[in-house]
Amino acid sequence: MEEKVREALDTLRPSLQADGGDVELVNVTEDGIVSVRLVGACGGCPFSTLTLQQGIERSLKQMVPEVKRVLAV
Repeated sequence: MEEKVREALDTLRPSLQADGGDVELVNVTEDGIVSVRLVGACGGCPFSTLTLQQGIERSLKQMVPEVKRVLAV
């Protein structure tokens, strides 16, 4: 599952990078919890929670159905 998550994040990365940010994969658990780190402009952005939940989490769940939750660390 980790490889699927990495590939999915690679498809999301260009839109984050266009705004000066990025996302790093920290961990994927067997029960579908994905931990990521928002970096660059995304790291300190007041909309980072929205980006995480409505952007990254929703997209990952669609691309990798095994993903249950995405957490920022």
